[in-house]
Amino acid sequence: MWLGAAPLPVVRFSADEWPPFVTAALPGDGLSGALVAAVYQRLGMRSEIEYFPWKRAMEFGLHNPRYAGLLPVWRTPEREKLCHFSSSIGSTQTVLAFLKAAPVRPDTLAGLRGVRLGTVAGYAYGEQFDAARARGDVSPDESVNDETNLRKLLIGRYSVIVIERHVLDYLLHTPQFGPGERERVGIADNLFKERPVTVCFKHTPQGLEQQKAFNGAARELDLERLEREYWKRAHLDGGGTLRRADTGHARPVAN
Repeated sequence: MWLGAAPLPVVRFSADEWPPFVTAALPGDGLSGALVAAVYQRLGMRSEIEYFPWKRAMEFGLHNPRYAGLLPVWRTPEREKLCHFSSSIGSTQTVLAFLKAAPVRPDTLAGLRGVRLGTVAGYAYGEQFDAARARGDVSPDESVNDETNLRKLLIGRYSVIVIERHVLDYLLHTPQFGPGERERVGIADNLFKERPVTVCFKHTPQGLEQQKAFNGAARELDLERLEREYWKRAHLDGGGTLRRADTGHARPVAN
């Protein structure tokens, strides 16, 4: 009688749904989930992602022993004390989204003074945005997620929202939004630099060892190539239809 292969060791992470970077609705748990899985496959391990609302994902990822950390996160000075950051698990481009009928294309963030602006509570939009908020150049209204902000933009509650380009593209191609709504939205991409997202491993000795192992394995892979291939394979097909995961994916907590 042949015995089956021993199961691979599992490393778990907490996350908030942030499609297409991390989501149970796409193959491999989204781009970042797929890249993390590739790294752990290289290490002879298996990664699992469990989903929670953002604040709980942060709490569990940083403090619950079930999880090695959380993903994906932007690296900020404030988070240096909380995380040992991995190498990149995806490149992001933050943009301003507006209605084409009332375009908002400022040359600087100061041009947004007095504009009804939507952001997501708890998200890090970069030091430049934080400085503009401290100066009073921007006074954002915070919502629970990007989809809510997009809906508020479309009904005129906001004049502009701050959102990641791939996230906006993903949302506009979901059944919740139609072709007519897609045609109404324009973007300005001149105010924000590209930023990588990372894994936040716990800021502990064990977390540091896990980060070092992850980064070492990541260097042995061409993650930039894997990222390009993922977008081609799973994000949008030639007809503009999202390729979703083929099977159901259990989620411990609904968002």
